[in-house]
Amino acid sequence: MIKVIIIEDEIPARNKLKRFLSELEHPVKVIAEIDTIESAIDFLKNSTVDVIFSDIELLDGNAFEIYDQVSIACPIIFTTAYDQFWMNAFESNGIEYLLKPFTQDRFKKAWNKFLLLKKSDPVENEILMKLQKMLHNNQPEKNYKQRFTVSSHQGMYFINTEDIAFFEADEGIVFAIDTFGKKHLLSESTLKDIESLLDPSVFFRINRSELVQKHHVVRIERYNKNAVAIQMKGYKSHLITSQANTSAFRRWIEE
Repeated sequence: MIKVIIIEDEIPARNKLKRFLSELEHPVKVIAEIDTIESAIDFLKNSTVDVIFSDIELLDGNAFEIYDQVSIACPIIFTTAYDQFWMNAFESNGIEYLLKPFTQDRFKKAWNKFLLLKKSDPVENEILMKLQKMLHNNQPEKNYKQRFTVSSHQGMYFINTEDIAFFEADEGIVFAIDTFGKKHLLSESTLKDIESLLDPSVFFRINRSELVQKHHVVRIERYNKNAVAIQMKGYKSHLITSQANTSAFRRWIEE
């Protein structure tokens, strides 16, 4: 019996994975369904599994927080709607990167890779995973969004990405705040949509509603035990990191 856990915060996505797993020829048991980083860390510290299916953007932050805090021995098949995390995925025991919405055929290819690794010699597995990482490292660089469309009463205009200090979501509406502190109403629908268009080495999601640009971070101060306050260029108020994202932010800002 192959033991599986699913780390996913969207119920339809979990149900889809369970359906695909139930239709496999091999006997599979889903021993846990987890939707937060904290729960995943608690579970994995005390349990062993054969394979993990893991989303990346969870309710309380980025799933790579889990794999930074817990030593994982089994393969991970990542499932996500965003393609900018593939490099991190293959540095965290990732063997496949399923981009949502994926088909059953694509799921089976990922599963077959897991079965192949399961049967192989551990030394061969390590070599295969290193080669896979090298291949992904050699992929062509992605072209990130250079400017955004802004809506106004007079019509539409554009703001260059390099001039944006941070993005802010407020009651479903997304604004770009420039380096003078001025807000610009964007036509893009959600902060997640915008995040998928940006270079993750330059922009970071510090909490559920704010996405900052590294080049315009002026100062960082301790806010409390698990969060920091960030001063952005041209903006008087401080931005506060979420507890789940603070440690990842500290690593990112120093890279």
